[in-house]
Amino acid sequence: MLKRKIYDELLAWKQRSSGQTALLIDGARRVGKSYIAELFARQEYKSHIIIDFGNAPKDILELIENESADLDLFFAKLGAFYSTALHKRESLIVFDEVQQFPRARQLVKYLVADGRYDFLETGSLIRLKKNTENIIIPSEEEHIEMFPLDFEEFLWAMGDEATAPLIRQCFASRKPLGQALHRKVMNDFRQYVLVGGMPQSVLAYLDGKNFEASDEAKRRILRLYRDDVSKFAAGYEEKVYAVFDNIPGQLAKKEKKYTLAAIDKNARFRAYEDSFIWLNEAMVVNACFNATDPGTALALSADHATQKCYMADTGLLVTQAFMDRAFADNELYRAVLFDKLDINEGMLMENIVAQMLRRNGHKLYFYSRSDVEHRENHMEIDFLIPEKKKLAPIEVKSANYRSHSSLDKFRKKFSHTIGTPYILYPKDVMEKDGIWHLPLYMTMCL
Repeated sequence: MLKRKIYDELLAWKQRSSGQTALLIDGARRVGKSYIAELFARQEYKSHIIIDFGNAPKDILELIENESADLDLFFAKLGAFYSTALHKRESLIVFDEVQQFPRARQLVKYLVADGRYDFLETGSLIRLKKNTENIIIPSEEEHIEMFPLDFEEFLWAMGDEATAPLIRQCFASRKPLGQALHRKVMNDFRQYVLVGGMPQSVLAYLDGKNFEASDEAKRRILRLYRDDVSKFAAGYEEKVYAVFDNIPGQLAKKEKKYTLAAIDKNARFRAYEDSFIWLNEAMVVNACFNATDPGTALALSADHATQKCYMADTGLLVTQAFMDRAFADNELYRAVLFDKLDINEGMLMENIVAQMLRRNGHKLYFYSRSDVEHRENHMEIDFLIPEKKKLAPIEVKSANYRSHSSLDKFRKKFSHTIGTPYILYPKDVMEKDGIWHLPLYMTMCL
C-alpha cells in the first residue's frame, strides 16, 4: 500500500465541509485517484458506495438520469442495488470517473443540499468543454488536484521516512548534507527520476528494484493515454498525437521551447492550440509559459504561444523517449544511474524540476528573450516562481557547468523584482556569487 499525502487533504475536507460540499479529485489517468477514494471511503466511513462510470450498470445510469427527483426513493434504490445500508452523516458515495457521465456531476448540487451523505468525485479531463456542455457545474463542488508520487512519497514507498525531513531542515538552515549522505540521496533521486511517480510503475519497481518491470508498467500507461486521445479528442486527435509524440525531441533541444516546425514547417499555433490545451487539461503534461514581463504578475504577461511542454511524470518521459525500442536498448537508465548524462539527456532533470514545482502548487513560467544585437538583453531563465512578493529565478544545471550568464543578466535587468536566485544541480548546498546552489532533490522545498 502506497502512502499518499492527499489522504490528509481528504480528511481535512471531511472535517471542514461536514457535508456542505462535494470534493472532486482531478488528475491524470492512472495517478491513483480511484485507489485513494476507495481507501478513504473504507477507512473513514461506516459504509460507502462506489459508482464507477467507466463501467456502471445501465440500471444505475437510468436511476441517476430519471429518478433523482425523489431522493428518499433514489437513495433506497441505490442502497438496495449495491446491498449497502446508508447511514446519515456516516456514509460516503463516490462517483468514480465522473467525466464519463456528466449528468451525475450536475446531480451533485442537489445531493449535497440534501445533506444526508458525503460525496466524493474523481475525474480526468473534467474541465474540458466537451464533458460539461449542457450541464450546470455545481458550485457546491470543491476541487483538489492529484499528482504522481512526489519524491518524499517515493522515499516512503522505499521504506525511508527519515530523509525528507532532514532535506527540509538542511534547506531551511542552508547547510549541506555532507558528501556521504548527499551521494545516497542523489542515488535515490536518480531512481525516482527513472521510475517516476505513477503508482503502477512504483509498485512494479519495488518488487526487486526491477527497472524493466517499471518500464513495462509505464508503457501500458502511455498506451492508455494514446487510447484516450482517440476517445476524447475526436476531430483533432492527429494533432494531439503529433504534439504528444514530439515532446521528448522538443525537450532534448538546448532551448526547450516547443517548435511546431518540427511537426510541420507550415504549422501555426492557432491550429494546434486545442491540442496543447487537451494535454494540459488531461494533466498528461505540465505547460510552462514565457513570462515576457517579469516586472508584473507572471500570468499577466504569459505568452501562451511560446511554451515548453514537460511531461507530467518524468518516468513516463524516460519510457516515451524509447517507446519504439526494447527496454534493453534504453541507455537513459544506465546514464542516469551512473551520472553519465549528456546535454540532451539532461532534459530529464529540467522535467523533474518542472514536475516538482508543479506538485508544490506553482504554475510554471520561464523567461526567454532573444536579442542578437544587444547581447545584454539575450537571456533564458528556466523557471520563475513567486517568493515573498518577489520572483525567484531558477536555472537547472549539470554538475560541471561553467557559467550562469543568463542568470547574471536577468538579476541585473530586473534587480528590483528579484528574490533569491537558485541554481539546481547534482551537487550539495553551496552559496556563490549571491546565488544559492541547491541539489536537485531540494526542489521539493521551493
